[in-house]
Amino acid sequence: MRPLEDVVALPRRSPLAGELERALAAASRLHGLLSDLEPVPVRPTATITEAGAYRFRRRDPIDVRVSRVGGRVALGFLHELGHLLDHQVYYERKTRSWASAVHLAFAPWRTAAASLERRPLPGGRGRQRYFQSPHEVWARCYAQTILLRSDDSTLQAQLLKLQADDDVHVWAAEQFEPVAREVERVFERLGLTQLALPLAA
Repeated sequence: MRPLEDVVALPRRSPLAGELERALAAASRLHGLLSDLEPVPVRPTATITEAGAYRFRRRDPIDVRVSRVGGRVALGFLHELGHLLDHQVYYERKTRSWASAVHLAFAPWRTAAASLERRPLPGGRGRQRYFQSPHEVWARCYAQTILLRSDDSTLQAQLLKLQADDDVHVWAAEQFEPVAREVERVFERLGLTQLALPLAA
């Protein structure tokens, strides 16, 4: 069991360092990761087509990329951190399934997430299918839960602004709260948290 600060290596000299550290600290307060990985590098980019990317080869992570363009550094980083967690908890080589799609610990979350509004992105049917895939919905739920539970006024303000702007990458607070609880319970079921979360009977 390792703290997230030991699992990813943040860039120290980047202008993004402060915001990335805040986001990582918020995630680390909720969970760690069972892993023998070398620290996965986090690399800032200037891409305008995506807020971030998680790159991997089979079971092994390559890096986490975060764009400094677009004003979504914390959200983009946490989204990709959610992918890293999902991929490292379980990866089935033959079907390329990740934990969010098939792992028993995620089953109640999958049920709760199915009730969330399907928010379309610009693009064709293939893009919509990808955006609604379990690992993409998990990453969005993960990122929003970390911001929501962060106890960091700066991060929480970012979430409130995204919700006020009706950003398609987040859900309304009242709709999302039951799903946030299920995200937290995933950490509990996986043994990744020391928090005493009240699990529903």
